[in-house]
Amino acid sequence: MTYAIGMAAKLSGVNIETIRYYEREGIVPKAERTGNGRRIYDKEAISKLRFVKRCRELGFAISDIRTLMSLSDQHAGTCDEVAKLTKANLNSVTAKIDDLTRMKSALEELMLSCKTGQTECAMLKNLFEDET
Repeated sequence: MTYAIGMAAKLSGVNIETIRYYEREGIVPKAERTGNGRRIYDKEAISKLRFVKRCRELGFAISDIRTLMSLSDQHAGTCDEVAKLTKANLNSVTAKIDDLTRMKSALEELMLSCKTGQTECAMLKNLFEDET
């Protein structure tokens, strides 16, 4: 059974424009075309779109997803390579969490410096301060 791009988007959870982008970038194979040029997708294509969507939700870069997609087509010796990519992505996510935690603390500290009724906002003053 095949599906038009709208139904493929619905079944995969991937936006139509994003599907077209993934095809242009070679992340997923280009869709088959009907006689009138419409894209059609089979269950395997929709499965690949879901795979890419899940990878994006986990923060993998497009280049890593290409590699993971390629590795998924192989049958042997891929687990070590997948683990390396996953560890690198986990390290990146951990660094982002650390950055966000620092940002949260800084924002909380700046917010505490705000006092209702003051004509000069200490928070804005702190944001403009030069660090020398």
